[in-house]
Amino acid sequence: MDKPKILVVNDDANSLFALTSLLAQWAEAEPYEVIAARSGEEALRQVLLHDFAVILLDVNMPGMDGFETAEAIHQRGRSANIPIIFITAFVADELDRLKAYQRGAADFLFTPVIPQVLHAKISVFVALAVKNEELKKQARQLHQRTNDLIASNKRLLQEIEERKVAERQNHAKDEFLAMLGHELRNPLSAISSAASLIGLPGVSHEGAARAKKIIQRQSQHLGRIVDDLLDLSRAMSGKILLNRTPLDLAALIANCLETYRATGRTADYHVSMELEPGWVDGDVTRLEQIFSNLLDNALKYTPPGGSIDIVMEVDGDDIVLTVHDTGVGISAELLPHVFDVFVQGTSTLDRAQGGLGIGLALVRRLAELHGGSVDAESAGAGEGSTFSIRLPRTERITETKPETMETTEQSKPTILLIEDNDDGREMMAMMLSCYGYEVQHAADGLQGIEAALRHKPDVALVDIGLPGIDGYEVARRLRADGATRGIRLIALTGYGLAEDQRRVLEAGFDMHLVKPVDIESLMKAIGSLTNPNSSSAPAA
Repeated sequence: MDKPKILVVNDDANSLFALTSLLAQWAEAEPYEVIAARSGEEALRQVLLHDFAVILLDVNMPGMDGFETAEAIHQRGRSANIPIIFITAFVADELDRLKAYQRGAADFLFTPVIPQVLHAKISVFVALAVKNEELKKQARQLHQRTNDLIASNKRLLQEIEERKVAERQNHAKDEFLAMLGHELRNPLSAISSAASLIGLPGVSHEGAARAKKIIQRQSQHLGRIVDDLLDLSRAMSGKILLNRTPLDLAALIANCLETYRATGRTADYHVSMELEPGWVDGDVTRLEQIFSNLLDNALKYTPPGGSIDIVMEVDGDDIVLTVHDTGVGISAELLPHVFDVFVQGTSTLDRAQGGLGIGLALVRRLAELHGGSVDAESAGAGEGSTFSIRLPRTERITETKPETMETTEQSKPTILLIEDNDDGREMMAMMLSCYGYEVQHAADGLQGIEAALRHKPDVALVDIGLPGIDGYEVARRLRADGATRGIRLIALTGYGLAEDQRRVLEAGFDMHLVKPVDIESLMKAIGSLTNPNSSSAPAA
């Protein structure tokens, strides 16, 4: 801490020397510093440079006297509280004393100055200055400590909030995993029971047919669950590749709703539709997925007999699609998180609605990928809910009718199936054979290449994840050999990202299909590659 400073102001050199010398003697034992000034103007300059514990100010000075100097010192905010002791050779009357105190005088001393009295007065003001400086230091320390505590408290509150968020997320993930297990076991149990029923002696033809339909229906349900999970993963990692094309969103929604009506899924509800024509630049499949997820959500949480209103309108440069239902509504606590991953309105395993609760998270991500947004509104539990999708509008495209091409009946192409899963290989070979295809098959990549050289099939269905050499290497070797270069190659894989499609085509495949593949889709793929009117050509 700097030493307190004492300013001595006197125009008389001898008096100034006497006072400063006397103070300097005491300064050896006390912590202060003495500064001298010969005039009021010089005193003001010193006050601008330093803070003083006390000022000894001569009253009678030429030019600016002591009263004027004191008034100027106390007009400045920083020096307004400096105590001033006036020193005069004249006995001041009451008016002079009043004038001095009005100018900020703390005390009077008369010359000749009595050293003991001066020492006592100076000691008091120096002690006060030291104490004030200590208090200021303590105040600064307290202020700094307060700021540190505030910062620490903010960090603590932030950590507490982050921990709460992490706990909620972990809890939501635990519930999601429990729900996933529940949703997977239900169709698996039905498939297992139906498969066992078919093998029982004495089962009727009708019972076996019904069991087969159950297996097919539940297998499709499992496929949708896997697709939802994969789509969510792709959407969250930004790996969904949109196949954009101008389309009439109203026509797309009308077609989707007609499918729902044809399958009876909306039979128990009052569904109204008011669609204003509007065009967007979007992916047909993903836009159907957005609308289907919103409609599924409305059906899931609206009791039978409820109403679902679907409205699409043009709003400036945007198209707004709204799905309103009279269902269970959304609580105020859930509403801000309704589009978050792993969030559901119902968390019990025995709830009637079913599902994984990831549809709305997927809707938001798909809408954002299209340059749009999604919003949810609800007045609370039991008050229904409204979901609004906003997408950028594009100009209407005039459609041209494609030229029709006549097709001719032809013999079924021969098929080579390269698949390492024994059950999957056997089932697919049997299904293709039932539809009249001649099928050869192999259990790994090297056997598949040997079979291709031996049988020269028209089409090879190749699994990517093969033991020994994978499907990519199989394709590269078949394309490199002149004897097998013309075989049409279809990749069968459980990986459906854009990067996987790119690798498949670079390896020489003609087409990429994601498992599980239903027999109708597989036959269409084979037909598109082997039809003579097809524009596809084998990769070289």
